Amino acid sequence: MILRAPLLSSPELQVLDQIDDLRRKLRFALSPPTRWEGLIRTAALAKTIRGSTAIQGYNLTLNDARALAEGEQPLEADESTTEAVLGYQRAMKYIVRLSADPSFRYSSDLLRCLHYMMLEHDPEKSPGQWRAGDFFVRGKLKKEIVHYGPDPDEVPELVEELMSCLNVDPVDTHDVVCAAMAHLNLALIHPFSDGNGRMARALQTLVLTRSRIIDPAFSSIEEYIGRNRLEYDAVLAEVRGDRWNPRGDARQWIRFCLTAHYRQATTFLRRIERIGVVWDRVEQEVLRRKLPERLILALVDATLGYRVRNVTYRSAACISEYLASRDLKALVQAGLLVPHGDYRGRFYLPVDSLKSIRVATRPKKAVEDPLLLIESSRAAG
Repeated sequence: MILRAPLLSSPELQVLDQIDDLRRKLRFALSPPTRWEGLIRTAALAKTIRGSTAIQGYNLTLNDARALAEGEQPLEADESTTEAVLGYQRAMKYIVRLSADPSFRYSSDLLRCLHYMMLEHDPEKSPGQWRAGDFFVRGKLKKEIVHYGPDPDEVPELVEELMSCLNVDPVDTHDVVCAAMAHLNLALIHPFSDGNGRMARALQTLVLTRSRIIDPAFSSIEEYIGRNRLEYDAVLAEVRGDRWNPRGDARQWIRFCLTAHYRQATTFLRRIERIGVVWDRVEQEVLRRKLPERLILALVDATLGYRVRNVTYRSAACISEYLASRDLKALVQAGLLVPHGDYRGRFYLPVDSLKSIRVATRPKKAVEDPLLLIESSRAAG
């Protein structure tokens, strides 16, 4: 037996409706493709990668996350971090492929394959194999045990039950709730000796991408979880209790995920709007100086805070290495970019006038918690 979703309250159902509305707006904003669609997608993937690896304790800069997302070598990440990211990317690329497969079915073998993709680089973590030993969690002082997971003998059966539930078309359950419960159950079953958090979040993303409501690049909430790791850990600890309990109350977890989806979708919409404004302002500067329009790609990247490299710019602009070098040199001579480093480690940063655009277009306030807004409004009324 695995944990089941609670019956949702009226405020929780209201937030689900708001999430659906935000998804429709996202789908509209992404179709038809805009000139800056590639930048948006790459940024979304990079932030998802960084969020996931941060939860696992890896130190990855946003620029290195973006380089790895584009298949390039990072400038600062060490070998272990790079291998972990590449493993995660392999699994996520496969998940995106599966999102449109008409004959797809969830299975234990699929989970084991995804786990192998993620951890193939570290054989000591038994990639693709169920854990053979007990799972328990120690308290902050690392002395007392505060949670006992299910016995290893129970793992295959529990995973099979979870997969069977996911294969049943949940006509009365929202895909956001299904995905959240898939994440929670896999995390608490803890079927592997390592990498369970990554696998649980990947499974959540897979369930969301299978709904095909919005583009897979904008389905994940891993960026949000990475930014709110303490709350994420606290909610999981509260829900799991002191031992595996399939009759436990998952409401706090569902509420966390509802807030995460609402805030993440709102953040994506803000970014799309912001990049449009940045693009227009940079375009005006390029046209005023009578520079080639393709240089907008490099300048927008720099304005948004990314390091511009020859390899990433030429890939985005679909030009040769030689022409990319000429373009970047022209931007330096025009007083728009400042070079740093040498040879393959060279990158370019924006001048103050571009930095001021970034500051001026930055969102003025954080996205509020929708559940708190609704419930406080009801209490006041």
